[in-house]
Amino acid sequence: MDDLRIAACQFEHRNGDKAYNLGRVRDLTAKAVAAGANVVSFHECCVSAYTFTQALSKEEMLDLAEPVPDGPSVRELVAISAEFGVPVLAGLFERDGDEVFNTYVCVTADGLVARHRKLHAFVNPHLSSGSEYTVFDLGGWKCGVLICYDNNLVENVRTTALLGAKIVFMPHVTCCLPSVMPGRGTVDPELWRNRERDPVPLRQEFAGPKGRGWLMRWLPARAYDNGVYAVFTNPVGMDDDTVKNGNAMVLDPFGEVIAEFNELGDGFCIGTCTEEKLGLASGQRYLRARRPDLYGKLVEPPSEPPETKPGWELRR
Repeated sequence: MDDLRIAACQFEHRNGDKAYNLGRVRDLTAKAVAAGANVVSFHECCVSAYTFTQALSKEEMLDLAEPVPDGPSVRELVAISAEFGVPVLAGLFERDGDEVFNTYVCVTADGLVARHRKLHAFVNPHLSSGSEYTVFDLGGWKCGVLICYDNNLVENVRTTALLGAKIVFMPHVTCCLPSVMPGRGTVDPELWRNRERDPVPLRQEFAGPKGRGWLMRWLPARAYDNGVYAVFTNPVGMDDDTVKNGNAMVLDPFGEVIAEFNELGDGFCIGTCTEEKLGLASGQRYLRARRPDLYGKLVEPPSEPPETKPGWELRR
């Protein structure tokens, strides 16, 4: 496999403003390609924004969502991919009949390559959860997608790796949220508004347990345990009424951060994925050492229906 240079991008999206958000996708794709990227990826629901949908009705969610692949936003993503000659990955709300999904797509100039529907949907009660894992070919590499909370369940990353993925795209809208964990919580929006005059307090918040510190508890482990590259994307700035920290990054199969964007604004980092690390990664050996005969407990039906609940719900 040839090396793959993947850009993990971040930007401050605007609620419901698809034209603006797609414009940011186009601008950052242009800059990332000029810097040498041959794949460009963005965050969860970056086309429409995400958190503001918490209070929307079913009718409002259906109005916001679009068909995939025939809706206008996917067509625009295909046009951006064609203009700059690279695959583009981005998130949006998908309408399929009377259902709405949190969906992430990979497109090229030829159209839709892959679609992943979030397996553990929440935020809005009218969202449906997906029911399939997603693995696809990209530049000679097997790739997978898991959206935000999907990655919190270790079984999802392991299964995606067992299906052959060597790169897992992990688009998020996360961090700087209420939590029962010590040190976590929200960031004062005034720090974001004052970031140019006094950036230090905001940098401290983003780097600490509210932001990057929390990511480092689990994100390297997902890459290391499964011997895969992990491409993490996340918005930066105001996400409805909360601040997000960005921290777009690419991790290698050793769980090491090989590229990261730490500036307080829109931008990207580029991580180079190389085949030789896969053969050396401990996680690839762990996959071969499994004992499925011992794992019956993992697939026993639960005594109660599966429940996906964000951490901040525990405070209510």
